[in-house]
Amino acid sequence: MSNKTDSNSYTILFAVGMVVVVGALLAFVASSLRPKIDENKRIEKQQNILYAMGVNENDESSAVFISDAEVGDVFKKYITKQLVITEGTNAEENNEAYLIDVKKEQSNAKDGKERKLPLFVGEKDGKKYYVAPIRGKGLWDAVWAYVAMDENMVVQGAYFDHKGETAGLGANIKERFFMDDFIGEHLKDASGNFVGIAISKSNGDPLNKEKTDNEVDAIAGATITGDGVAAMIKSELKLYVPYFKSLKK
Repeated sequence: MSNKTDSNSYTILFAVGMVVVVGALLAFVASSLRPKIDENKRIEKQQNILYAMGVNENDESSAVFISDAEVGDVFKKYITKQLVITEGTNAEENNEAYLIDVKKEQSNAKDGKERKLPLFVGEKDGKKYYVAPIRGKGLWDAVWAYVAMDENMVVQGAYFDHKGETAGLGANIKERFFMDDFIGEHLKDASGNFVGIAISKSNGDPLNKEKTDNEVDAIAGATITGDGVAAMIKSELKLYVPYFKSLKK
């Protein structure tokens, strides 16, 4: 008599059963971890937004965020409004604007759907900041940033990060020596036209004292990453120009 466990039907049923059991376990684990994952995303985004407007624990050379335990209260202290911008100038307050997925909104725009632009308004030392989250493409994968501006679209601070740029080269976009160069840089030219900020290998201002030339010094050996950052700044922040123009009316 043949053993039932040797039959093809048994093997198929066993495999199906294992898939169902493992799938159920994975779904349970994912569901259990979801609140923690969402909380970590909130903390990270709020830290990035605050960092861009200069609310951080930086030492002389390192980039240091507000602690996980404190960031929620600090965010409420400094961020006075969370806005969602549509149709160029239509800005509505939304206390969960920090949860908007920029990558998803970029895909929506490519599909012809309305894109939502989150913008965070903060105040520090009597000065108003407008922080925009942006996303682009580096050499290997995604790069993104949080850029703080004043009402004239002059950069007041920035935080850059990446998914897979080369260590010691493109990955240096998240280092202080690169990010701090953007402070004070103008996104518009002398005529008031939006031009962005180039990452230039031929920049004649390595100490970055000239803030109206619309460029900063490139990272050695990271040309493509730098080009990606510059393209991201130009294409993404340009979308906010109509809103900033509306502030002048």
